[in-house]
Amino acid sequence: MGQGRNSKRVLIYSHDSFGLGHLRRCREIAHSLVGAESNLSVLILSGSPIIGSFDFRSRVDFVRIPGVIKLRNGEYTSLNLHIDIEQTLAIRASIVEHTANIFDPDLFIVDKEPLGLRGEVRRTLAMMQARGTPCVLGLRDVMDDPAILKPEWRRKNVIPALSAYYDAIWVYGLPQICNPLAGLGVPDWVHDRITYTGYLNRHVPETGPLFVPEKIADPFLLVTVGGGGDGETIIDWVLSAYETDPDLPDPALLVLGPFMGSQFQAEFLQRAARLDKVVAITIYAHIESLMARAKGIVCMGGYNTFC
Repeated sequence: MGQGRNSKRVLIYSHDSFGLGHLRRCREIAHSLVGAESNLSVLILSGSPIIGSFDFRSRVDFVRIPGVIKLRNGEYTSLNLHIDIEQTLAIRASIVEHTANIFDPDLFIVDKEPLGLRGEVRRTLAMMQARGTPCVLGLRDVMDDPAILKPEWRRKNVIPALSAYYDAIWVYGLPQICNPLAGLGVPDWVHDRITYTGYLNRHVPETGPLFVPEKIADPFLLVTVGGGGDGETIIDWVLSAYETDPDLPDPALLVLGPFMGSQFQAEFLQRAARLDKVVAITIYAHIESLMARAKGIVCMGGYNTFC
């Protein structure tokens, strides 16, 4: 605990270059931590452009760093700023480091990328190590195929980073279902640092306005594709089903996701508007409440949707 203070502090870093998964996972962790510890505050560092669309519990806040997005060729570019990606990364790294310096956390949790996006967290990790602040790498239980992940980790010098900076690795799943490091050939000491947390639980919000879709009533089928950046095919199939057979028994609520391409969003919203049993929206921050009301769910089965 920081010298001379009575409260505890946790800093969470999430690079957030695509989708909603990293943001929602970090938010859930933060809410669980403050729910379990009354004198704890959590600050989330996030590059998500829509983090402000979500509500946060008391003692949880966020710092928004400039966003980046991964292109189809694997390269990164600035999301909104018309500046070079190296300049964007330099700004991000500076914000992360200075925030960590002032916030002075008792624990630093890094989501998925051991050194941050393109190494932007390395200096912060070194500072935390010098202060004796424990650092944790958080991983979802299913990652890329080992044939893809192994050379990527070698290129990014992940194993030396784990040795130099990390006290523990939290896997947000169960060992009986999946070991995300299987097949990577990592040293035994890496496995020794793993703690399986179980799946991050989700709760239906107890407060907040009830979403009442126009045209359709409960019970409905919920169609969700997460952030939506790669969910066009599922939405197209569902719409095609209702266009082909208007007498399908159950109405459908489609949540397209904020990162779906604008041209796809516009087309799908128009197609849904012509159907009596289909309503389409772009985003709903309390998706858990829709899931609880739905008769069935059509989804891509990502980590957060699965939880």
